[in-house]
Amino acid sequence: MTRLLPPLLLTTLLLAAWEVACRVLHVPPYFLPPPSAVAMALVDRAPILAASAAATFWMALQALIVAGLLGGGLALAVSLSRPAERAVRPLAVALQVTPVVAIAPLVLIWTGLDHADRAVVALAAAVAFFPLFSGVLTGLRSADPDLERLFDLYGASPVQRLARLRLPAALPFVLEGLRVAAGLAVIGAVVAEFVSGSGATQGLAWRLLEAGNRLRTADMLAALVCLMAMGLALNAVVGILERLARAAR
Repeated sequence: MTRLLPPLLLTTLLLAAWEVACRVLHVPPYFLPPPSAVAMALVDRAPILAASAAATFWMALQALIVAGLLGGGLALAVSLSRPAERAVRPLAVALQVTPVVAIAPLVLIWTGLDHADRAVVALAAAVAFFPLFSGVLTGLRSADPDLERLFDLYGASPVQRLARLRLPAALPFVLEGLRVAAGLAVIGAVVAEFVSGSGATQGLAWRLLEAGNRLRTADMLAALVCLMAMGLALNAVVGILERLARAAR
């Protein structure tokens, strides 16, 4: 409660100021609806928003799993060889700095226009890949040098060094990378759905497009509230995992 009270108070004050400003200044609802109108939209469209949020969450979760397997597995593989790391890291950085919007048409063609959900998962995984790859690789390289020399002294094999020294040392970095990647997976799923534009996935991005085309601003903000709640929930899950890992250590 001590940690939750300050953000709750600040959020309440901001919402109250927003509500009062909209009513006093007579702001048109299509331009900026008050929080009460957004709350009504959340209640009225709850079934549709819940179904769309579930679709977006499932695609983001799949993307996070794919990014974790590919990014973490690749980091584990290249951590055993400096030349391999130097060869792979520039390619990982190139993937990170490539805009999703630029590669989305190609991914849609490769996955097929009838499988827009696969394209969304692939694009979201591409966005979430680098934080996991970088976090795992940095963590594996962060082991105590004195312990590294001790493992050298006892003639530990690369697998023993990896399992007993580097993986435990990498855990905080992995969790931080997972925290960043979880948010990016949601962002990537929404952006990818925007780009696909087919409405086949029926996620929250499609609800945003639908409401925007009809100038239903309150519905747009309601969908955004669902997205923010989803991001906060994923962040909270990662926080719980982090606390459990610290307690286990």
